[in-house]
Amino acid sequence: MKALILAGGKGTRLRPLTFSIAKQLVPVANKPVIEYGIHAILEAGIKDFGIIVLEPDSEIERALGDGSRFGAKFTYIPQPNPLGLAHAVKTAHPYLGDDDFIMYLGDNLIKSSIAELVGEFQQHRPAATILLTAVPNPQDFGVAQMQDGKVLHLDEKPKEPKSNLALVGVYLFDKGIHDSIAKLQPSARGEYEITDAIQSLIDDGLTVRSHIVTGWWKDTGTVEAMLDANRLILEDVETKNDAVCEGKSKIEGRVCIGKGTRIINSTVRGPAIIGENCTIEDAFVGPFTSIDSGTKLVRSEIEHSIVLADCSISDVPDRIEGSLIGRGVSVQRSDTRPRSVRLVLGDSSSVVLT
Repeated sequence: MKALILAGGKGTRLRPLTFSIAKQLVPVANKPVIEYGIHAILEAGIKDFGIIVLEPDSEIERALGDGSRFGAKFTYIPQPNPLGLAHAVKTAHPYLGDDDFIMYLGDNLIKSSIAELVGEFQQHRPAATILLTAVPNPQDFGVAQMQDGKVLHLDEKPKEPKSNLALVGVYLFDKGIHDSIAKLQPSARGEYEITDAIQSLIDDGLTVRSHIVTGWWKDTGTVEAMLDANRLILEDVETKNDAVCEGKSKIEGRVCIGKGTRIINSTVRGPAIIGENCTIEDAFVGPFTSIDSGTKLVRSEIEHSIVLADCSISDVPDRIEGSLIGRGVSVQRSDTRPRSVRLVLGDSSSVVLT
């Protein structure tokens, strides 16, 4: 069995951050989102990966390499003009051949066993297996209508959903999906929908199994979802403190701190994670915060936030919370007069001053 990871999206809902970093590489608990999916698939024994990217020599390819550091083989498949999930599978057909494969959306996080899912697929040999989870806003997803435990019908982003069961971004297919995709016409959105391809399998009398996600699942396409995923992962963080603690410092709760980091007269209250070679001085790091390597936090407070690498945050008068701060950002206070606010912002930035 092969794996197909889709990492070609532009991440428009995470701008301006995604102007400078692919959305699949934005870290959650200091690890790129896409790596959670890679490790989950590896645990299922699959080591041959096709990765859909926008263009050759993409940022994704430069970050992940050839797969050797994961003990796997990565093949990169450019899809310069994405036209839906089914189009991605069609683009990858030369790589996939007639092999069974698992398709995983690279910006999704799921706390459920992929190994169990693959085992079920290999045991029962359906044409496809889909993952489902109940959501409060099914109109924003592909939706499954069930009857007596069987998948009856699938709709992509229906205006009037017939259930609250959304398709999670993990699918398993045999070679038959390629014939279904070959017959597709573009949807009203102008895309080749994977839900239509799976519906074609059902209409042809083939078996499509479903698997209800028992843990949590997150599409990390928005800042709010990214922060929520960060919170969920940090709830399981393992305590490890390789920091040098100086002065009146306190480490409370489950906290993971990397080597070379100095905690000086500060409190770090978990669950939280701080990367290597950081400086936390006269500061407070609150629960559900991830701070990546090389960052300095001085005379400031932060909680329920994600800070990427090599940032400098100093003398911020109010606690920072619910924030996603990109790489190399400098946030500081100035006491110059007259008092003013100075901003350098990219497209689609969001600023709240209180």
